[in-house]
Amino acid sequence: MTDRRTFPHGRPSSMPVRRRPLLLLTAVFVAGTALLPSGVAAAEPLRADVLGGGVTIVPGRSGLVEISGYKGAALPAGSALRLTAPAGARVTGTPLADTARFQGSVTADGASGTYTYVRDSGAGSWKDSGYPFALTVDERAVPGTRLPGCVVVLTDAGGVRRASGGCTVTVGMPVPTLGEPAGGTFVSGAARIAGTSYPGARVSVMDAAEHTVCAAVTRADTTWSCTPDTPLPAGANRLHASAVFNGVSAVGEDVDFTVTARTA
Repeated sequence: MTDRRTFPHGRPSSMPVRRRPLLLLTAVFVAGTALLPSGVAAAEPLRADVLGGGVTIVPGRSGLVEISGYKGAALPAGSALRLTAPAGARVTGTPLADTARFQGSVTADGASGTYTYVRDSGAGSWKDSGYPFALTVDERAVPGTRLPGCVVVLTDAGGVRRASGGCTVTVGMPVPTLGEPAGGTFVSGAARIAGTSYPGARVSVMDAAEHTVCAAVTRADTTWSCTPDTPLPAGANRLHASAVFNGVSAVGEDVDFTVTARTA
């Protein structure tokens, strides 16, 4: 039975205190929003668009890297796509630029290039398959390496970043040459075969059936040479050189010549 006595001088300390439960007020948030003052709109959620593109370019040569990947809202005139060149390369052109839709610009030192959208039709842009930038790789670049530091940024007309990413630029392998025997000449089946390639590259000489005729390692002066283990057959012959270095390869042009005699 519950003791309902009153205590004019307070409850005895030995009697347990019965506490009232606290009322917890819980604020319910909608994912991605916060409590904002009336009339203030929530910021647009951040997108996960990643811009990118890749290209392989031989030292001292130029190539195109096409940037794509934007899936956000159409951006009006004044929006811009900028590519900062990786170390060991420079931007040399914006071939898509024209006065009707895009304007292109390249910094004097080739450090970056920019496309600016100029057609104010309300349709926006930047969702196409690719936006090409011309890059030239330093002639001292080592084949098989990837040049670091390429950065791509897409901004709206107010300069606010809408998407970003980068590009992958791999240094390619220069095409090897086969200069001896020269095309159209008549040679012995056991004649020396020679040409040029990247220093340190492994060169294989292949016949028309893709069988290896001989192989060599390119010297520091870019020359290589080898002699067939088995003499080439008499008559028409076709050879080409294939070079491999640091994981990248290149195949040279076919050379046609005639073997006049087969020696033991």
